[in-house]
Amino acid sequence: MTQAIRAPFTGGAASTPLATRALLACGAAAGPLFLGVGVVEGLTRTGFDFTRNAISQLSLGPLGWIQVANFLVTGTLVTAGAVGLRRAIGRTAGGAWAPRLVGVFGASFLLAGVFTADPGAGFPAGTPDGPTTLSGHGTVHMLSGTIGYLALCAAFFALARHFAAQGRRGWALGYRLLPLGIITGFAASATMVAAFTAAAGLGLLALTTAIAQLADLTPATRR
Repeated sequence: MTQAIRAPFTGGAASTPLATRALLACGAAAGPLFLGVGVVEGLTRTGFDFTRNAISQLSLGPLGWIQVANFLVTGTLVTAGAVGLRRAIGRTAGGAWAPRLVGVFGASFLLAGVFTADPGAGFPAGTPDGPTTLSGHGTVHMLSGTIGYLALCAAFFALARHFAAQGRRGWALGYRLLPLGIITGFAASATMVAAFTAAAGLGLLALTTAIAQLADLTPATRR
């Protein structure tokens, strides 16, 4: 009779099928790509100020297509990473929900790319500094981001359960605390826009780190 309660893990990339490694690599690359493009754009786009403008607003203006593409590519990469996670840890503690929740996070980027943020705080250049009325597409953009990051926070709790089951207590504790840091940053964004950007970046880089750690920890027994 086959025991399927907790599949043993074997270290090393050799134990991971090439297709799974490729999917995990996509997921790990998503965060650095999105943040890298966003930082370069934010530093070079006329009128953009990280202390006043959300990184999502880079989707606006003549060069907005770059950030739109950034959202769509990142969403695709995160979704691929979710599939890789399902293959890698799907039969372990926390492995059923973590990939699903990461998939929701990826879908939120795709939706945010299609429905752009509203202009405001002087960006794009010529936009009034005062508050603007929230449009329909701006509402969808905001809601997709909110749901996506809540799903990511939940995914971190699932990943913490996985790490704990593998005896990696430090990693488990870290991924239990990360949601608190992300939500705190989002709450602080009401008075400091940069706090939102920092919290969003923290979530993306933490996902990259988790996937990179899990890439070489693939169950020896799969479906």
